[in-house]
Amino acid sequence: MRGSCGTGIIFLLVFLPLAVCAAPANSHKEFFSEPFSSGPEVTKACLKCHEEAAEEVMQTSHWTWLNEQVIEGKLVKAGKKNTFNNYCTQIVANQASCTRCHAGYGYVDGSFDFSDRTKVDCLVCHDTTGTYLKSDPGGKVFKTVNLLRVAQNVGQPVRDNCGSCHFFGGGGDAVKHGDLDSSIAYPEKSVDVHMGLDGEDFTCQTCHVTHGHQIPGNSLGVSPGASSQLSCEDCHSAKPHQESLLNTHVSAVACQTCHIPFFAKEIPTKTWWDWSTAGDPERNIVKDKHGKPLYVQKKGDMKYGKMVTPEYAWFESGKAVNYVRGQKIEDVSKVLTVAGPTSIRADKGARIYPFKLMGGKQTYDPVNKTLLVVKQIGEDGFWQTFDWQKSAKIGMLEAGLPFSGQVEFIETRMFWRINHMVSEAAEALNCLDCHGDKGRLDWSSLGYPGDPMLNNEWARD
Repeated sequence: MRGSCGTGIIFLLVFLPLAVCAAPANSHKEFFSEPFSSGPEVTKACLKCHEEAAEEVMQTSHWTWLNEQVIEGKLVKAGKKNTFNNYCTQIVANQASCTRCHAGYGYVDGSFDFSDRTKVDCLVCHDTTGTYLKSDPGGKVFKTVNLLRVAQNVGQPVRDNCGSCHFFGGGGDAVKHGDLDSSIAYPEKSVDVHMGLDGEDFTCQTCHVTHGHQIPGNSLGVSPGASSQLSCEDCHSAKPHQESLLNTHVSAVACQTCHIPFFAKEIPTKTWWDWSTAGDPERNIVKDKHGKPLYVQKKGDMKYGKMVTPEYAWFESGKAVNYVRGQKIEDVSKVLTVAGPTSIRADKGARIYPFKLMGGKQTYDPVNKTLLVVKQIGEDGFWQTFDWQKSAKIGMLEAGLPFSGQVEFIETRMFWRINHMVSEAAEALNCLDCHGDKGRLDWSSLGYPGDPMLNNEWARD
C-alpha cells in the first residue's frame, strides 16, 4: 500500500487510526500553545469557538449508537447500543473495549454521561497528523500522543479518519463489512472506481455529504430502517445506460448488483464465526490459503473469503430485521437472522441488492429463548475463564435480563449490504453473468419461477 504523500500507511492491530497525509484546513497554532493532558481537555478548548459542534455531534448515531427508525412497520430505537451481531455479538459488559470506536471519551460502562459535551472526541475525525491513537478502556488516548500537535493541525476528515473505525470493525482489517477495509484508503480504481487515486479520488464525504455533523448513510447491520440511506441516483440518472434494455433493469435491480461483482478484492473478509467450538486448548491454529487462522481458542472456528461473490436479495429501507437485546427467538430450530432484509419481489419499492452473508453460531438461553449477553473481556470474561455460564451470568445481569443458567448455541446469519468497491464499467456484470445456465442469481429465492430473461419479467409496471 502507498500513502498519498509517499510515507506509506501505518496499520495497528487494534483498529486504530492510519497515518494521515492531509493538510490542516486551518492551522490552530495561534489558538493552542500550552500542552494538553487529556482528550476532554482538548474538547473544552475546541468548544470555546465551536460551541455548537458538540451539540451537533451528540445528536448523531456516532454518539448515541442508536437510530430512531422504522423496522417492520414499527418505530423503534435500534443501533450498536442495543442490537446483536454475529461477530463479537454486542457491547454490554464489554464497553471498555468496544467503545474505542465511539466518538467520545470514557464510555466504559452503562454509567456513561451522554449529555457531557466535554466527552465528545473532536480529534478522531479531524486529526491530520496520523499520530492520534486510541484504545482501551473506552477510547482513551495513548500517552505517547502529542495532543498539542494534533490540536494545532486539525482539518477536514479524510478516508483514514473514517477508516480508523469502519475499516477495522469486528476485530481486524476487513473483518466485518467486506467492502470497507484498508485497501480503499488509497486504492487503485480497479479496487474502487470512485475512490481510486487514478480514478475519481472521492473522499468519503463526496457521497456521505455532511451537514451539522449528520453523516447520511447507514449500515444494514444496525440501522436497516434509518431514513438517511444513500442512493447511486443521488448523483447518477435513473436511466444511466445508453442501452435501453439495461435501463429497464434499474426498476428492479440496484446499481450495486451489476457494478460490484466482487467484494473483499484485496484483503480477505470473515464469512463464518462459530463460537461453539471456542475454548479448546488442544486445538492447533491452522491457517487458510489467505494466511488467516481457521481456529482461535478465544473465538472458535472461522472462515474467510477473498474476491467474494455477493449474495442477492430484495431490499428497501424499513423492510428488514434486527435482533434487539432481549428479543424472543421465535423458532430455535431455524437459522436466526440477526440482521437482514425481509422485502420480497412484490414490494414495489424493493430492488435486488448485493450482500455479504455472514454466518456462525452464538450463545443463547434455551429456556428464555434469547441470545445471551456474554462478558468477554477482563479477568472474569470468557476470553480469560472460558466459562460460558459464568460469563453469561455476568453479562445478562448487567443487561438486566433473565438468565436460566443454561447455555446452548444457535446458528445465525447476518446480511451486510455491499456499496463500496465499485468496479470499472468494463468489469461490471454482463448478461450471462446473471442469466443463462451458469448465472449467479438464484431466481427461485428471489421469487421468480425461472430465469426472467425467458419471459421478459424484468421491467416493473
